[in-house]
Order: sequence, then C-alpha cells, then structure tokens
Amino acid sequence: MAWVSKRKASDGSARYLANYRDPTGAKRSAGTFRSRPDAERAGHAAEIRIGEGAWVDRTAGKIRFIDYVEKSWWPNLAHLELTTKAAYRSNLDAHFLPFFGHHPMAAITPPVVRDWVATAQRSGLSPRSIRKYHTMLSSIFKAAHRDRVIGYNPCERTTLPKVVTTTRETVTPVQFERLLAAIPERHRVLLLVGIETGMRWGELAALRPRHLDTKANLLTVQETIVEISKKNSPTGQRYTVKPYPKNDHRRTLKIGAELTGSLVDRIALLRLRDDDLLFPSTHRNLQQPTSRNTFRTKVWRPAVLTAGLPTTVRMHDLRHAHASWLLAGGADLKTVMDRLGHTQISTTQRYLHALDSADDTALEAFRRTRDRHLSSRPEPNPNPTAEPAPEPPDNQTLADPCP
Repeated sequence: MAWVSKRKASDGSARYLANYRDPTGAKRSAGTFRSRPDAERAGHAAEIRIGEGAWVDRTAGKIRFIDYVEKSWWPNLAHLELTTKAAYRSNLDAHFLPFFGHHPMAAITPPVVRDWVATAQRSGLSPRSIRKYHTMLSSIFKAAHRDRVIGYNPCERTTLPKVVTTTRETVTPVQFERLLAAIPERHRVLLLVGIETGMRWGELAALRPRHLDTKANLLTVQETIVEISKKNSPTGQRYTVKPYPKNDHRRTLKIGAELTGSLVDRIALLRLRDDDLLFPSTHRNLQQPTSRNTFRTKVWRPAVLTAGLPTTVRMHDLRHAHASWLLAGGADLKTVMDRLGHTQISTTQRYLHALDSADDTALEAFRRTRDRHLSSRPEPNPNPTAEPAPEPPDNQTLADPCP
C-alpha cells in the first residue's frame, strides 16, 4: 500500500514524498511533490507497475554492463554445455566487453546497439556472425529486463545485415577417393568411419572398441569428446568426455562388413583394450584424444591440397556428404535423420539435391518402381468400356464388305 510523508522544504513550504514497497518489500520513493494528491498518484502508479511486472529499479540501471554480466548474468550459466559456455566467454571478451563494458545498463539504448552493429561490420565480421552475436547480446538484456535492471531490451527490432545463403558443394565419391589416397595411412580408417556413418568429430574422437559389434556390423554412438581451449574452458581442462552425444541422443549405426574388418584390424594392430580410444592422438598414449585443431592443420589441409579439392572443404563436410549420398541414392529422410542424430527432420532436408546427380537418381528410382509394378500386372483390356460385337444368327452369314 502506497503512502505519503509530509516534509518541510528549505523555504518553509510543504513537500510530499510518495512512498511504496518494491517486489522485495523494501521501501522506495516515487518522488517528492508540492501537493499530496500528486504524491498519492505517483505512489499508486508505482504499485500498478509492480503488479503488471513493469517496475524497474532505477538505481540498478546505473550498474555497468561489465559488472552486471560478471556478477549476475555469467554466474547463472552453469547449466550450459561446456562448448556453449566457452563460446559465450570468448564472445564476451572479444566483442561485448570492449564495446559495452563501462556503459551503465540503462544508458545502452537502441542507437548504442546499432552503433555496435555498424562497428562490427566495419571490422569485417560477416552478417551471419553479427546475427549470431546479436542473439547472445539480446539474451543478456532479456535477463537484465527480467531482473528489473532495465525497462526494456534495447536489442529488440535492431536492423541487422542480410545473410545471403550460399550452397556449399558436397564432397563427391570421386573427390573422397582422391582425399583418402592423400591422407596418411594411419588416419584412413578415421575418414572411412566418418564418410560411412556421418558422425560428428567429437563422436569419432570418442569411439572405443567396446562400441563396435563385430558380429552385427554395428557402431554405437554413445559418448562425445569436447575440445575447448584452456583459456575459455570453464573447467580449465582441454578435453572433456561427455557420456552422451549431441542432443542427448544415443544411436546405433549399421556399417559395412568391410569397414568392420578395417576396425578389427586396427584394434589388433594397436592392441587396443575395450576402453582405449580407436583414434588416439598417438599410439603410445591410447587415452589421449586426437586434437581437432592439430588434425585440421597438420593432416587434413595438406591432404585437401594434395587431392586438389577446394580449400574450404572441412572434415565436417564428410558428415554432409554422408547424408547427401544416402538421399541421392534413394534413402528416406527418416532413416538419414536417425543416422545423423538430428532431432528435426527439417535439418535433414537441407541435404536434399546436394549432389548434381540427385535428380537423375531420383528419376531412375521412379522408373524402377514404375516398371517393376507394371511388369507384375496382367495385360489390361485396351478398351474396357467397349461392348463386344454381336455374333450373327446361325442361319445368316455376314455380307462381303467388298462385293
């Protein structure tokens, strides 16, 4: 309940202080007025804003961006995946704290956010990156709004640079064979598993002999290894083994007998135990994961150049190729979705028509289905609606049409 306190000004006149209690129960002032009715209206208006959830602590808005982020926002991110939290830390240090750090939260208005967007563009950041970073920035201000630090989110309705979608070329079977020939022999099985299963790098790095069923030719995606720079790692560790893959979705994949044989040979050659890594960093330390960055710079890029592939081709593109080859060969979307571990089929649909021959393959599948069904059916009557011609009476013969 709002109330009014009477005070005496320095000139001897009366002043009226509007009082109310904030959502925590603390006493607050809505201002000092010359008349009691004005003070009462101000106090009641503050209570209405509290009831509507629109109340803002004006003193809290004076806190600097860096202090709010480090003391209030960042400590509440413990639930995030390690990779996500590491990316947030990197983005804060590189893009947000240098620009917004010493601004009071209430002073960061839409024009200030637009200025940040313009600065990011001038620095060479791509439109896609700017949009991604803007999403994170907006989440910070959303939290500040919920905390009653600011009255609105200054990131709302920001005009952002347009992202032009480009089609990424899919690695073809011919290109993959060239790439496989250029890769050092000790890494070839890794590429074969990648192209035949579509696993993510972290899933490949976490494979162990116990994940292979040699009798049924099955590989189970059960774990993933996350690699984070020590600088941005919340735990200070470079590698973290998670007992579940991305999207928390374990899956079992059928593989060819030839690939199973290659894995069995590798296990025997390295004398791997069930809990050793199939693709360790070195053959001397079978529990040390292969570094993604080291593999990319020392193994992958040289092989891409030797094979004559575009320099933009990534190891992750083998996952895209796996999906594209399956779909181009006639596999249904649900099967490909399950193999890749996607949670939404719309994600899988991006791989449709990724190969130049996809349409030809689809038409050939259509013709095979049509021809197979037509060849199994009896020959139909060419004119099923026509009535049969009447037979002549027994004592009459048909006249010769050509006398």
